[in-house]
Amino acid sequence: MDNTDTPSRHVLFLNWRDTTNPEGGGSEVYIERIAAQLVTFGHRVTLLCAAHDNAGPAGTTESGVRVLRRGSRMTVYLRAALVCLAGRFGLGPLSRRGLGRPDLIVDVCNGVPFFAPLYAGRPVIALVHHVHREQWPVVFGPWMSRLGWWIESWLAVRLYRRCRYVTVSEATRAELATLGVDAERIDVVPNGTPPVTGPALPRTRNPSLLVLGRLVPHKRVEIALRTVAELAAELPELELVVAGQGWWEEPLRERCAALGISDRVRFTGFVSEEEKHALLCSAWLALTPSLKEGWGLTIVEAAARSTPTVAFRYAGGVAEAMVDSETGLLVDDEREFTAAVRELLADDVRRKAMGEAALSHAARYTWTATGARFAQLVTAATPRTG
Repeated sequence: MDNTDTPSRHVLFLNWRDTTNPEGGGSEVYIERIAAQLVTFGHRVTLLCAAHDNAGPAGTTESGVRVLRRGSRMTVYLRAALVCLAGRFGLGPLSRRGLGRPDLIVDVCNGVPFFAPLYAGRPVIALVHHVHREQWPVVFGPWMSRLGWWIESWLAVRLYRRCRYVTVSEATRAELATLGVDAERIDVVPNGTPPVTGPALPRTRNPSLLVLGRLVPHKRVEIALRTVAELAAELPELELVVAGQGWWEEPLRERCAALGISDRVRFTGFVSEEEKHALLCSAWLALTPSLKEGWGLTIVEAAARSTPTVAFRYAGGVAEAMVDSETGLLVDDEREFTAAVRELLADDVRRKAMGEAALSHAARYTWTATGARFAQLVTAATPRTG
């Protein structure tokens, strides 16, 4: 790739987590991949995120992205502001590491933004994967839910009124517009799909389901558990694998015991890329019972292994990550969810045809194309050279 004509910028991403964080998910994968692609275009990239016990040594990643870990899940917002303010005066960790003041700040708004326009002194892009309207009351109590939703839906919209937005789906773009963000200021840059490097692996002999992702309440893994419980009598060898980690795992295990399906559900905890590949290849179906997703990265990852998915039509970007009735099934309620799983497990021909269509669909989304589009936005937002 020839990037000699691309002026180098210093891009600073502000995100509360990175991919090594135990609570990291699809948003963190997106940032990691986009940052790595920007480096290939000749840009200097720094990620500032919260510190955590699982973090490796500070410094530069293999892809050339510099990582600064400051503060905790809550204090990272204040620490980010202090780092940026210090950088404006040639002080602080950016200057000590010879990174220089950033030309562009990408403020990743996971419900709560970093409020970068207040202190950046540089162009700011607001990156929003999805609007958290439904998730605030699921995760927090009434008071915190109202405060969080006010910040996201009213305060942030006004604070970022002169900034461009990036999101990953047309669904989120439309929802941001309903909050008052000018639609012409929102660019859609969808997720890519990592290339499948491992060999094709056989499906399990018995019917098998897979839920892949963080174990938190709004992922609604309970729906998958209830589906297994309902199908248990007619499919005595049915198994569900729940791959991922999170603080909601123990309540999920307790729910399995209450439903009498503990022997049918396997919790893997964190899985490596090799283990994830094996699980996605071997499952008959992937399930995405999530309440809301900005995109649906795991849907496309499953599709890249010819594995169709069942998900909810109203759950944001998932309706764009798949083609309903071709690469999987979208449903409107839990009853339909269970019925769709039953139908596809029983119909080998249709399920395999969907898997083949899913493989072709996944090929449309690459991180190279996504990175190139984001690089265009970086150039447009930063007319000055770094």
